[in-house]
Amino acid sequence: MTTTTPVRATVRPAEIVREYGPFDGEDRVNGVTHDGQQVWASVGAKLLAFDPASGQTTRTLDHAGDAGTTFDGRHLYQISEARIDKIDPATGAVLHSIPAPGGGNDSGLTWAEGSLWVGQYRDRKIHQIDPATGAIRRTIESDRFVTGVTWVDGELWHGTWEGDDSDLRRIDPHSGAVLQRLDMPAGVGVSGLESDGAGLFYCGGGMSGKVRAVRRPKAS
Repeated sequence: MTTTTPVRATVRPAEIVREYGPFDGEDRVNGVTHDGQQVWASVGAKLLAFDPASGQTTRTLDHAGDAGTTFDGRHLYQISEARIDKIDPATGAVLHSIPAPGGGNDSGLTWAEGSLWVGQYRDRKIHQIDPATGAIRRTIESDRFVTGVTWVDGELWHGTWEGDDSDLRRIDPHSGAVLQRLDMPAGVGVSGLESDGAGLFYCGGGMSGKVRAVRRPKAS
C-alpha cells in the first residue's frame, strides 16, 4: 500500500506594491478585473476603469454589481444579485444574462479556458460554468471561504477573507490542495481578485474602497 505525502504549501507575506482609491463617491470595491490595459472595479452602482500607471479613472459604466467581475478578451461579465451579466464595455449594454450558480451567494469571477469560474464564499467552492447557459461543468473544493478567483499561466488562485485574516492562495485545480499562500496584513481583506497576466494581482479591498496591487510570485 502506497501513501501520498501531503503537499506543504509555501507561505510568505503578500507584497503590496501599490494602492488605488478610494474612488470619488465610492466606499467599497467588489469585483476586480484587468482588460490588458486598464483595471476595472465594481464599486456598487457602477463599474469603473482606471489606468494602473496613473491611478486615474478612465471610464465608468452604470451597472450595479455586488460581487465578481471579469473580462474574456471582448466583454465584461458582472455578478449582480443572482445573475451574471455579459456587458459590452464600449456601451455598457447587457448582451446576455445567465443564472449565477450560488443564486445570490456568489463571490469571485474569472474567465479561463472558455469558461466562467465562480467563487462560492461560504460554501468554500469554485465552480466552472458554461458562459452561455450557467450550467456547472465541475466544482473545486477549498478549505477556506472563497472571495476573488483568477487563473494565470495555468495556476488557479483565489482570495480568502475570514474575520481579520485574508490571503491569496494557489490551489491544485484537481484536489483543491493549497500549494502557495500569500498572507495579507492583519485587517486587510481581499474581495475581488484578478491577475494582469504578468507580475501582479489586483485585489479588491471590500469596504476599504481600495484596490491593491500585490506582486505575484514567479511561477514554480
